[in-house]
Amino acid sequence: MKQSGFLKTLLYGFSLLFVFTSCNSGSNSSQSAADKDSTMADTSTTMAAPTSTPSAALGNVLVIKHKVANYDKWKVAYDSDDSDRMANGLHNFVIGRGMDDPNMILVVLKMDDVNKAKAFSTSQELMNKMKKGGVMGKPEISFINVVMNDTTKIDTKARLMATDKVKDWDAWKKVFDSHKQARIDAGLIDRGVGYSTDDNHQISLVFAVTDKKKADDFSKSKDLKDKREEGGAIGPATFFYYNIVQMY
Repeated sequence: MKQSGFLKTLLYGFSLLFVFTSCNSGSNSSQSAADKDSTMADTSTTMAAPTSTPSAALGNVLVIKHKVANYDKWKVAYDSDDSDRMANGLHNFVIGRGMDDPNMILVVLKMDDVNKAKAFSTSQELMNKMKKGGVMGKPEISFINVVMNDTTKIDTKARLMATDKVKDWDAWKKVFDSHKQARIDAGLIDRGVGYSTDDNHQISLVFAVTDKKKADDFSKSKDLKDKREEGGAIGPATFFYYNIVQMY
């Protein structure tokens, strides 16, 4: 995905997914045993995919991925900045935490105006607030047009955000749709599909994860490699596993 300033990148991450999901939960601390229990979802048991009732589209979202020194400290700073986000046409949607590293944070915000959001994302004011909140390193920011968002209720908070680059959106989408059963068999349920607001060759996907081992094996499989090639993927693809900790 194209970047805006030093922030823009791609999800996951669909988070990809962007996160374009429907699980509800509260925030939690990365420092305690209770926190680890709540962020590390049990994905060892495969569950059947629900009947899908996707909306036509979610619209434009801003996806931010970054690492923080301490989740609780960051969350306080994040919540205190809500009025500034709203003033710039940004609305809270999803917060996720990495499965492998719960201090890797994924934030998804709905956007009223892409250009206004881009300007805000590169502002010195936002940089200062991120620093105050303990953001470490260079955040990744993506601006995504979500064309499919499945809002069917689902019991798992585990998600996979994937990004890829393709030669042609329409050709890739046909191959992607034809491969749905293979994803279900691999413990993945489609939740969101979209592409960069600047370039529809940059795609972002979000999946609910019902079996992480199967999903991980699938992401490395020859079957997926062959389907990506058939669909005109020119990657490389990226994968980010996370758990939803707050849905607004």
